[in-house]
Amino acid sequence: MITTWLLLLGGFVLLIVGGELLVRGAVQIAERLGMSPLVIGLTLVGFGTSMPELVTSVQAGLSGSPGIAYGNIVGSNIANILLIAGVSAVMCPIVVARSALRRDASIMLLIAIAFAFLAMTFPMGRLIGTAMVAGLVGYLMFVIRQERGSGAAGAIHDKSTAFSEADLSISKSSTQSGLFVPLLIAAAGLGLVVAGGSFLVSGAVEIARNLGVSETVIGLTIVAVGTSMPELVTSVIAALKRQGDVAFGNVVGSNIYNILGIGGATALIAPSMVPAEIVRFDAPLMVFVSLAFVVFAATGMRVGRREGAVLAAGYLAYVWLLWP
Repeated sequence: MITTWLLLLGGFVLLIVGGELLVRGAVQIAERLGMSPLVIGLTLVGFGTSMPELVTSVQAGLSGSPGIAYGNIVGSNIANILLIAGVSAVMCPIVVARSALRRDASIMLLIAIAFAFLAMTFPMGRLIGTAMVAGLVGYLMFVIRQERGSGAAGAIHDKSTAFSEADLSISKSSTQSGLFVPLLIAAAGLGLVVAGGSFLVSGAVEIARNLGVSETVIGLTIVAVGTSMPELVTSVIAALKRQGDVAFGNVVGSNIYNILGIGGATALIAPSMVPAEIVRFDAPLMVFVSLAFVVFAATGMRVGRREGAVLAAGYLAYVWLLWP
């Protein structure tokens, strides 16, 4: 049993370290190829910080564990709102930009509703996966055009900003020339992420068997929180720096990536049904907490400490309900 928990912990460590190295290498490559900071932030940094969830869900799907695959996606979105946004708001009230609320938070809520409906109605097959990934690409293109034209930052931009400010090596261009070292860093990061995802899924499946709980419960809680650690760290750092607006965008942007990007990629690579437990309870709960978060944000354009405490307490209640 101890070995299994060490396997799980090792998977988490490899995912987080590998994800950071992958982002760092990819950003340096993009800078030397002349990509703009806006495009780098919205694409490479955005995808890179979601890599732990992506690799874990895809590997779980390929291993025949849809409970971990989709539990990770839905559980991460619930944890992002209740746990991460809740803790961040308690530390520093989250100020909400109108553009992020009107555009990005609304889209987050709409795609949560769409996912819950699709999970209840259809298998998550390649057609749905293609549509979800295409939706993310279209959304990113729309955001890039809009932010270039108006300069108005949104949630996806804040997601990359939060990570960049948590790791200063990302936000500063390297003065070194050549692509070999950045390519090596990115390749090493990718290798660590893949290995970490494999360890994490194997450990999670074994722990579920040893504890006598379903893989879905493990995916919704332990795996989801573990793969959301980059978002937790970056949001807490943003709160400590009194950058509550960045914390809001980080959560909303991560939730958009999780459903469209990770859910879409999982459906494309490993088509399966979403487990009935998630369809009946967790997916509707994800919609409810997304709506509550939007309502909290819309009241006074901020999420205060009391509202943050309610969100954090809600996550404790959620975990208590899930575990037998």
